[in-house]
Amino acid sequence: MTTQATIVATDWLSGAGLRPTRQRVALARLLVGDGQHRHVTAESLFADVQTQGASVSLATVYNTLRAFCDAGLIQEVTVDGSKSYFDTNTHDHPHFFWEDENRLSDAPADELEISRLPSAPEGAEISAVDVVIRLRRTAHS
Repeated sequence: MTTQATIVATDWLSGAGLRPTRQRVALARLLVGDGQHRHVTAESLFADVQTQGASVSLATVYNTLRAFCDAGLIQEVTVDGSKSYFDTNTHDHPHFFWEDENRLSDAPADELEISRLPSAPEGAEISAVDVVIRLRRTAHS
């Protein structure tokens, strides 16, 4: 039985030139099947796919997320230099990182103003600017 989420996932993969294998489709359904943007870690996506009953290893999740990044379907957002989140919204936008929850969410791009960047060192060019705003809950929240 083909569901709407499977059709969306298959089209998403095919549109990027990726072969829609069973495992890729299972992961893509979770990422874009409902049309909503997601911020996931490899571990959280692995847990979600296990809940769905699909047989996908954690190594396959990591490899598939890398393939999705390489194809331009998702972007990687690194927090603390070691923790990677994967975002289905590939347009430039800032993020909030909720320290108490280890959770990433979109920040309002229209409220961010960067008026000037430092010059890149000689022989280099700026390829991207990532903005991650770290948050922690206040005592009276």
